[in-house]
Amino acid sequence: MELLTALYALCFLYFTYYIYNLVLQKRNQCCYMLAYECYKATEDRKLHTELCASIILRNKNLGLEEYRFLLQTIVNSGIGEDTYAPNNVILGKEECPDLIDSLSEMDDIFFDTLDNLFAKSGISPQEIDILVVNVSLLSAVPSLTARVINRYKMRSNIKAFNLSGMGCSASLIAIDLVQHLFKTHNNVFAIVVSTESLGANWYCGKEKSMMLSNCLFRSGGCSMLFTNNKALKQQAILRLKCMVRTHYGSNDEAFECCIQMEDENGYRGFRLTKKLVKSAAQSFIINLRVLGPKMLPLWEIMRYLVVSYRFRKFKSSSSQAAAAVPNLKTGAEHFCIHPGGKAVIDGVGKSLGLTDYDLEPARMTLHRFGNTSAGGLWYVLGYMEAKKRLKKGDRIIMISFGAGFKCNNCVWEVMKDMEDGNVWEDCIDNYPPDSLVNPFMEKYGWINDEHLSFIRMDDYRMFS
Repeated sequence: MELLTALYALCFLYFTYYIYNLVLQKRNQCCYMLAYECYKATEDRKLHTELCASIILRNKNLGLEEYRFLLQTIVNSGIGEDTYAPNNVILGKEECPDLIDSLSEMDDIFFDTLDNLFAKSGISPQEIDILVVNVSLLSAVPSLTARVINRYKMRSNIKAFNLSGMGCSASLIAIDLVQHLFKTHNNVFAIVVSTESLGANWYCGKEKSMMLSNCLFRSGGCSMLFTNNKALKQQAILRLKCMVRTHYGSNDEAFECCIQMEDENGYRGFRLTKKLVKSAAQSFIINLRVLGPKMLPLWEIMRYLVVSYRFRKFKSSSSQAAAAVPNLKTGAEHFCIHPGGKAVIDGVGKSLGLTDYDLEPARMTLHRFGNTSAGGLWYVLGYMEAKKRLKKGDRIIMISFGAGFKCNNCVWEVMKDMEDGNVWEDCIDNYPPDSLVNPFMEKYGWINDEHLSFIRMDDYRMFS
C-alpha cells in the first residue's frame, strides 16, 4: 500500500514538474546553441613519440624509476601521437615560461576559434551581449575577457565574466551562468570560450602524482555561440534541456584529489591522486539523484523506484546492481563524457552499463586530442557530429568532472541533423583505429630491463 501511495505521489509531482517546465519555457528561459568551434594547433606542435621523449629527457630531475613510471603511464593512457603541446614547451622553455608565452597561448586559441565562429554563424562581434571566458590556471590583468573585447572592439555595455580555478568542468559552469543571465535579458547573444593555460604550468619535478598531468593534458579549447531568441530557433543546432551542478568540495578526499601545488623542491604543478576516480563516482551519484528525474521518462523512474524498494526490503544481491543507477539510455541517445583519462571514461561506462559504441567518442577524443580540460567535451561532440550520429530530436547527456571536486552534467536536444566534419574532418575516416596502444613501448621498452639499470640516462642516445 505504501508503494502504491508513493507511485501516485510521484505521478502527481512529475505532472506538476512537467507543467512547470512548460511555463518556464514560455518565460524566455530557452538556451539555444547556434555554433561551436574547436581549436586545432599547427602540425609543428604535434607530440609524436620522438618529440615527447626528447621533452621528457630534458628534465634532469628524473631518474630511471621516474622514466619507467612515465613509460608505463603513457603506454596505458589511451593517448596517441597526434596531440598538441604548448609552443613554449616545444621550444624548450617549460622551466622558465614568460607571461607573454601564456598570453600568446591564450590568444592563439581565443582568436582562432572566435574568428571561425563569427565567420560560420554570420554574427558580428558587435552583436554579442554576454561574454564568458574560463581559463582555470591563468588570471591576467587586464582580464582575458578584456583581451577578447579589445581585439574585436565589442560594445561597451557587454556583460563580461572571467572564470578561473574551476577545472575541467568549467565549460558547463559557464553555460549555466549564461542560462541564468538569459532569464533576465531577452533576445541576446552569448559567447563562451573554454580552454586552459598549460605552457606556464608544465611540471618539471619528479613527484609521480604530479607528473601525471604532463602525460594527460594537451592544448585545445572551444568557443561557443548561444542565444535565447526564439526567432533563431530554426538556426540552432542544440537546445539545453536541463543542467545539474554538484560540488563535492566538503569532502576532504575529493577536495584534495586534484589540486595545484608545489612539490618539496618548489616545482609547481597539478597533483592527481588515486582518490580521483572514487571522488568522481561519488559526486556523479549525487548529481544523478537530481538529474535523473529531470531527464528520464516517468516509467523508468517508476521502474527504478520499484527495484530500489525491493532491494532495500529484501536485501537482494541480484538486484543491487540494478538499484545502483537508473537506465540513462531511456533519457538520452548519446553520451558525451569528458575525456579526462582512460580510468574516468571506463569508470563512467561501467557504472552506467554503457557499450563500446557509447564510449567511443570519449575514447577517440582522448586518443586524438588528449585531455584538453574545459574544452574537451566539445571535441567529443565534434566526433559524434563528424561520424553523423546526431539526428534531429536526439538527446545528448554531457558528463564532466573538475577540481573542487565538481560533477556538472546537462542534457541537450539536437535541433537539426548535424554533419559538420569540424576539427575531425581530416582524420575521422581513420577512427576508431585498429589499436589505441601508444608506440612508446615498442621503442623505449628497454627502459624496463633490470639489466640496464646501471645505464645513465645521458647515455640514452646510443639506444635511439
